[in-house]
This record gives sequence, structure tokens and C-alpha cells, in this order.
Amino acid sequence: MNIPSDLKYTKDHEWVKVDGDVITIGITDFAQGELGDIVYVEVETVDETLDAEEIFGTVEAVKTVSDLFLPVSGEVIEFNETLEDEPERVNTDPYGDGWMIKVKCSDVSQLDDLMSADDYKNLVGA
Repeated sequence: MNIPSDLKYTKDHEWVKVDGDVITIGITDFAQGELGDIVYVEVETVDETLDAEEIFGTVEAVKTVSDLFLPVSGEVIEFNETLEDEPERVNTDPYGDGWMIKVKCSDVSQLDDLMSADDYKNLVGA
């Protein structure tokens, strides 16, 4: 299982890459493995400002649909449109081409509440 040490993580299995006040969000390798083959990613919150823990979209796999939770408060500024035609990128490259959204974070101190890679490894038993 791949858990990059340079990212932050949530208990809901999202990963966060920080670049100043813009963060990139996707689901972890563990999450995509649990979901199975991803067939659809829906994000209709671009240009919306959401609070931490609010749902920003859904990911649909062959057997289930799961909500995606925003790890920090902010404005959703971009959706990875590649996922509209190739949702399987989340399975094949969850930390690269399978990223889901970019958010302009309104409270960077919330990033301190996220898990480190080691904390996430403990959560998933890796």
C-alpha cells in the first residue's frame, strides 16, 4: 500500500497536498483499493465555498457510492476534468493523475488537524 510521507490524510481516507493556501485533494490508495473499480467521479461544487467536513462530491465504484468530504474550509477552485472520461485514474494513480479537486483554503490552521503519513498508516493497519 502506498502512503506518501509528504501528504496529509483524513480519517475519511482523503489525502491532501499543500501548496501555500491551495491544496490538492484525492482519495488514498487504501480507499481506492477498498472501493474497487471506480466508474464515476462527481464534483458539482466548483466555485463554491464549503466548510471542513462538508461533502464536495461522490465517487462511484462498481458496488458502491461514497461521499467525498472536504478536509478543510475553502473554495473549490478546480476539478480534475480528466476524471470525467477516465475515472479509473483514481485506481491507477490516486496520488498523481487521479487527484480530484483543488481548494483555496480559507483557514490554513485546519491543516494542523490532519494526520501525518505515520498516523494514517496506523489508522489503516499498514
